[in-house]
Amino acid sequence: MVVRMFVVRSVTSPSFLVGNIHVLYNPNRGDIKLGQVRLFLESAQRLSHEWGDIPVVLAGDLNSMPQSAMYQFLTSNKLDIQMHDRKQISGQIYPLQNRSFNPRLSYRWSNEELMLATGTGASHLIHQLQLRSAYAGAPGSSRTRENSGEPLATSYHSKFMGTVDYIWHTTEFVPVRVLDTLPVDILRRTRGLPSEKWGSDHLSLVCELAFTDEGSET
Repeated sequence: MVVRMFVVRSVTSPSFLVGNIHVLYNPNRGDIKLGQVRLFLESAQRLSHEWGDIPVVLAGDLNSMPQSAMYQFLTSNKLDIQMHDRKQISGQIYPLQNRSFNPRLSYRWSNEELMLATGTGASHLIHQLQLRSAYAGAPGSSRTRENSGEPLATSYHSKFMGTVDYIWHTTEFVPVRVLDTLPVDILRRTRGLPSEKWGSDHLSLVCELAFTDEGSET
């Protein structure tokens, strides 16, 4: 896990916290992935509070797809992890096909896995940040966006094409515009990234955010 955080200060606008993370790739270790994201969110919440509950912008490679339990945790603030298969937390291997959301299903997690995921051994995860996705909150083309509003693909290589990168913000911000990713048909013409023209197997995500004042853009 790689994490960076810093506070942006200005004499003309409110301060805010920016954080970036690269989460473990291994799709089988949903316990570690959840633990890394949990620590990331806890650190952001703590630093925000220490600076006077300033707004937060978080971004990074979560190695998790928009249909995953990880995405659900970020957007809904909570997750009952025993309702999800550890190997499907990130949604990287098999389609979820609503299995994770069937209340009659319960998966067995070891005590060690629960400790890694939650830090306490409990089966429920909760975070305190009210997060919104910048891309899901901004208009986009059906050529580049899926139903959730996230890009169809932010990464493409020989074994994978899909979205694993995100920009999140707290409710003190509103997305003004975002840089659209490449359409999938154009990505396929590259025959995989990186290439001579594109130096990474991930596409850049860029957004412009504005501060809000009681729900109105300022």
